[in-house]
Amino acid sequence: MSSTIEFASSFIEGAPPGELADVVADVQALTSEEGDLIPSLAPAFERYNEAQLTTVKLPGSSQEVIVSEFNKVDGNRYFDPESQTSFEIDHITQLDQTASAAQSAPLESQNAELIKSLLKSLGIHAREHYPSCSYGVYPIENDSAVAILLVANRYSPNNFWNGRFRAIYQVPVSSSSTNVTGKIHVDVHYYEDGNVALNTTKSVDLSVPSVSAESIISRIATAERDYQEELNRAFVRMAEGAFKGLRRQLPITRQKVEWEKVGGYRLGQDISGGKGR
Repeated sequence: MSSTIEFASSFIEGAPPGELADVVADVQALTSEEGDLIPSLAPAFERYNEAQLTTVKLPGSSQEVIVSEFNKVDGNRYFDPESQTSFEIDHITQLDQTASAAQSAPLESQNAELIKSLLKSLGIHAREHYPSCSYGVYPIENDSAVAILLVANRYSPNNFWNGRFRAIYQVPVSSSSTNVTGKIHVDVHYYEDGNVALNTTKSVDLSVPSVSAESIISRIATAERDYQEELNRAFVRMAEGAFKGLRRQLPITRQKVEWEKVGGYRLGQDISGGKGR
């Protein structure tokens, strides 16, 4: 049984963006002879939700807040400093993306003013560049640092793709100048007539002249822009090099692929001669 739970947990923790419910259904089908294993997978669900910066709606609100290790209070309870609310989630049944047992919880931190300023600047940056995003700033390490989190999800199951952008930064606040460290994660899953996944992680180490919200968010915005441009260049190189090398010179249509127009092809359909939808 333990090996089955370990096996099933790896499936849960490896679920692509927006597809956790599908993975859960597959796990249930694959382990039906073992009985209901889902309750035993609670630790895997918790690790997945915290690592993927899962978002949930606060009761009676359309606002989505982040679930992470940085804003965990105790057990299954988490804290959102912007709304100054603590809330609870059931990691196993969280697929409906709704929190429960919301309570007023004032921000208690010696860095409260910095956190509020960061939330304001981060909100402007997030809304300008990331549709359907959630963000948060949390005191960590006994108030010696703050964590800055941003997650943006884009799901298009009708077009067979889902994607998630996650950025996690940590900023020490004990000196007048500091470094912002963290990681940017981009996960995209495309599964029309195939199964292609893009999983990238970019480490970030930014020098910031002063511990102020404006300078910190400005450097973060520049780093994210640079990484996006880096990814765009990588896609161009892949289309002109590695991707082309993976294909036969003549596909089954017996016609050469026009690689300069590769962005207009629908993978597995136009190239194979199938009809588009």
